[in-house]
Amino acid sequence: MQIALAEARKAYELGETPVGAVIVRDGAIIAKAHNLRETERDATAHAEMLAIRQANRVLGGWRLTRCTLYVTLEPCPMCAGAIVQARIPHLVYAAPDKKAGACGSLLDLVRDERLNHRVEVTSGVLAEESSQLLRRFFAELREK
Repeated sequence: MQIALAEARKAYELGETPVGAVIVRDGAIIAKAHNLRETERDATAHAEMLAIRQANRVLGGWRLTRCTLYVTLEPCPMCAGAIVQARIPHLVYAAPDKKAGACGSLLDLVRDERLNHRVEVTSGVLAEESSQLLRRFFAELREK
């Protein structure tokens, strides 16, 4: 999660919402990314989506079995759907997102029994550090 936070700080420096993601397989980092929505002018350029795409390229396929996704903010519905579709078995996130979180807060898409894949979720890892960075970012944004 420390590496995901470092990615979030990169996003912060770019004026992006500070969210970072890291994908680990068999103990090795295979992908890491941070939000680039503003930079790329792409609504899908969330840290999780970019990390999943990178991991797909590294592994040469779309199934991310035996992987763990670490992300600094609870994934939104789009990212939660991508996590399910990529067959990621384990998600670890830092801060909950009560307005858009789809992994337990607002919705629980990743554990919906109607879907063909469910994800084990661990939440709250380094939540305060992630929350502080997000609060600082949005406070500065409101000042502009």
